[in-house]
Amino acid sequence: MSFLEKRGCPRTALEYCKLILSLEPDEDPLCMLLLVDHLALRARDYEYLIRLFQEWEAHRNLSQLPNFAFSVPLAYFLLSQQADLPEQELSSAREKASLLVRQALIMFPGVLMPLLECCSVRPDAAVACHPFFGPNSEISQPPALSQLVSLYLGRSHFLWKEPAIMSWLEENVREVLQAVDAGDPAVEECENRRKVLYQRAPRNIHRHVVLSEIKEAVAALPPDVTTQSVMGFDPLPPSDTIYSYTRPERLSPVSHGNTIALFFRSLLPSYTMEGERQEDGGAEGLDHNQGLNRLMLAVRDMMATFHFHDPEAPHEDHAEGDGEWD
Repeated sequence: MSFLEKRGCPRTALEYCKLILSLEPDEDPLCMLLLVDHLALRARDYEYLIRLFQEWEAHRNLSQLPNFAFSVPLAYFLLSQQADLPEQELSSAREKASLLVRQALIMFPGVLMPLLECCSVRPDAAVACHPFFGPNSEISQPPALSQLVSLYLGRSHFLWKEPAIMSWLEENVREVLQAVDAGDPAVEECENRRKVLYQRAPRNIHRHVVLSEIKEAVAALPPDVTTQSVMGFDPLPPSDTIYSYTRPERLSPVSHGNTIALFFRSLLPSYTMEGERQEDGGAEGLDHNQGLNRLMLAVRDMMATFHFHDPEAPHEDHAEGDGEWD
């Protein structure tokens, strides 16, 4: 999917993402929910992203993921910029976008400053000096949340670079600061929620980060994950993995039969001098000395059957053949 997106096929990548998500939507072993929002925005399928959020929010709490918390309001805002929609729908989409982005900024204040830095935008002095969006907002984040934020910014920060989007974001940041200064109870509620919800990321998120190859997110992986050996074809498999293929045991060579056949079998790379295992698995077979003895006997028997003749030996003279022909 990453390759398709880089090749300019975000719509195809989105369809692949939908397919993988539909195979196991409850478990989501590859954590496609961390990618589907980005691909929907890249493919400009804003309606799908909004519909997915509305239908899954009740039972999956998608708003607790930083990528959905910021991508959905961005989708509403981009939808409000389309000229082919009625004015009422455009106004409603703009209001919904502003409401959701304010909620996202209150829930995840540690996203704003890294996002502006990624977009090469210098924040306003009032924003940069405010403790709510200051360095403490990033430092106080739980490690699991920092990992999700790094993943989202490393993948989707360029979607926020448009001047119209930055102006809209700036307006809502100022409103959030006013709410914080006014003592809005939602601020403290979100802070307590962050401390409880993001203690440790599940294994499927770690697997997604490994596959994403986003440097910022990979650097935020915990040591117990980075010290493991990771296979490219199956990174961080679950503990209850079901292996559908098991390699059959190689059949041991037959210990009976012709001695000459045994000798030629000994020339094969797969030959072992161990005796044949019994089918019930109870015996370990003959030891190496017995195998060597059988091999030596086979060579001796084979050598005994060979007769060597010297082609240069002179033939015996026959007296009766020396006379002249009559």
